[in-house]
Amino acid sequence: MTRRWRLSPMEYVIQQPKTESGIRYVPLTEEVASCFRRIIANRAHPKTEPMVDGYAGFLFLDKNDMPMVALHWEKYLEHIVQKYNKIYRIQMPKVTPHVCRHTFCSNMAKSGMNPKTLQYIMGHADISVTLNTYTHVKFDDAKDELLRVANA
Repeated sequence: MTRRWRLSPMEYVIQQPKTESGIRYVPLTEEVASCFRRIIANRAHPKTEPMVDGYAGFLFLDKNDMPMVALHWEKYLEHIVQKYNKIYRIQMPKVTPHVCRHTFCSNMAKSGMNPKTLQYIMGHADISVTLNTYTHVKFDDAKDELLRVANA
């Protein structure tokens, strides 16, 4: 068995979305916009602002003043889940940024968001991806919806 070693430093790139639907403007509530403004105001200023493919001004930087990537967030969430599970008897399942994306989509669908609006926000070219892959509905959700409609 041969081992492969990375000989060059990690390269940062800005990738284009998989489909044209991935290019979108997402509206924010004032509360979320305020959180982003607070992050920007409190962000440490690096000696040299990192630039990747002509983009700068990244919200979160790592300890080397480079943009944080998905792996950073996966590790943070993994650490949080491990700490929680050491303390509490009922264990928390694995949480990743992608699990958070599924949860957001399911919660928006359950709250009654128009499916086409949700499709746009999620950046899906096909509504079936939004409804069949990202939206998770269980018995209690169906029961609650049935009662809501019956009582309307």
